[in-house]
Amino acid sequence: MTQLSVNVNKIALLRNQRAVGVPSVVALSRIALEAGAHGITVHPRPDGRHIRGRDVDELSALLASPQWADHEFNIEGNPLDFGGGHLMPILRRVKPTQATLVPDDPGQSTSDHGWDVVKHLDTLKPIVAELKSLSCRVSLFLDPDPEMAKCAADTGADRIELYTESYAQAFEQGGDALARSLDAFRATAEAAGSVGLGVNAGHDLNLDNLPGFVAIPNVLEVSIGHALVADALTIGMEGAVKAYLKACTE
Repeated sequence: MTQLSVNVNKIALLRNQRAVGVPSVVALSRIALEAGAHGITVHPRPDGRHIRGRDVDELSALLASPQWADHEFNIEGNPLDFGGGHLMPILRRVKPTQATLVPDDPGQSTSDHGWDVVKHLDTLKPIVAELKSLSCRVSLFLDPDPEMAKCAADTGADRIELYTESYAQAFEQGGDALARSLDAFRATAEAAGSVGLGVNAGHDLNLDNLPGFVAIPNVLEVSIGHALVADALTIGMEGAVKAYLKACTE
């Protein structure tokens, strides 16, 4: 079964609109875990517009507790932002289960492309080595490109995370567009597997398009935030997590 990691950035974004501390990132993360989520994902950005340092530390403490010690804490971000001055100190302090490296700019509203691994190979290799020395599993955010997936192994990373916005768009179009998109993602997952890399995925996945995507072999984990939190507004966090877990098995 593909595992589900719940991205709680949008909960923090809503909380930050008022200085009253609600909704609680930690409380809703606990509900997600109790509902069966396999882990929690955060993407702290330098401007602190959603997840902040205190959130990271509180979630780290939650996931280090005996009840949740076998669940994953996944921290995403760009290790090169401000010369590595924002994300890397967080990763060194927290030592999460998984560090997902994403090449976004500090001002981006959301991630919108994967790494050019060939261009950044010499830069990524020592970063990956340091994170693995901290016992972090390392995943690289990639577009659906089989050759880039194979190159990712040269960095020493353990996994790739497929950037799935193009799949979500193709799903809405259906027909040949969807078939071509699935072929590209399947080929990339196969290429990753051929060089010993696991495959994660995330971005614009929802209850409608998720079942078709997780049918791709070697997809170990999906990280879902925006759509899941939006659904939680209607059916609650527990209901949303259970619905996404079910979608991961269909």
